[in-house]
This record gives sequence, structure tokens and C-alpha cells, in this order.
Amino acid sequence: MRVKRLLNAAKQNPFQQTMYSSHLVNLRVLISLILQYQEHLSRLEKNIDALAEEMEEYDLIQSIPGIGPKIAATILSKIGEVDRFDHPKKLVAFAGIDPSVFASGEFAATRNRITKRGSRQLRYALVMAVHVDSSVLHPSHEIFEKRLNYPAY
Repeated sequence: MRVKRLLNAAKQNPFQQTMYSSHLVNLRVLISLILQYQEHLSRLEKNIDALAEEMEEYDLIQSIPGIGPKIAATILSKIGEVDRFDHPKKLVAFAGIDPSVFASGEFAATRNRITKRGSRQLRYALVMAVHVDSSVLHPSHEIFEKRLNYPAY
């Protein structure tokens, strides 16, 4: 009985139509913003692709299994000029994929994690490339499986 009275009162609410239409206006504005953001994003992606195509390393880095156009552009943008790294280990450290060293006295850990102290975006792009390359569907999956048995450097 009380529920029926509340439902009838809600149906007779003079503000119901106004609230509903205001929600529609807000929804239209939000949809418009999303569409504008999508347009801006597609323009930015085209600009990034055009800039990446001009770099000679872009095609070279895409020849590595697992690295496509987006990952290649991310890696190149994060590394910048490779010449600024005078040793490959410095580039590895910049990416934050160098192994951490845990030792105390005579104890030295045998299973160390990566340091994660470098560029998060570069590390993420490299991890994504490994995931793509290690995928069962990827042609180089057999090579990846064989390399799992190699000792670490």
C-alpha cells in the first residue's frame, strides 16, 4: 500500500520531465566531447605515423618479431638518439630492465628481479612486444620456446 502511494507520487512529480531532459542534454554534450576526442586522437596518430615514417630506424626496429608500428613509434620516441648511450647496458638500465643485485655478506641471490627504475612507457612497450612475440599464434613461438631454456646472461 505504501509502495503504491510512493509510486503514484513519483509519477506526479513535476520535476521528473525536467530532470530527464537535463540528463539527455548532459549525455549529448558528453557524446559530443567523446567524438571530438576521437577525432583529435586519430589526427595525432596520423601525425605520429608520418613522423615515424621519416625515421630510418622505424623500419629497422619493426623487423624485430613482436614489434609493430605503434610499439616501434613508442620505443623510438622514448629512446630518442641512441648515440647518447655509450654502452648497451646503459640503454638497458634506461629501460629499467636490468637485473637488480641482492647481496649481503657472502649471500648472493640467484633469482633477481628487474630494477624498473627507467622509463615506464619504454618498459611497457618492450613487454608488449615480448607478449606478442611469445604468443602461441605468432610464427616465432617455437624460437621463443627454445630460448626459454637458455641460461641468463
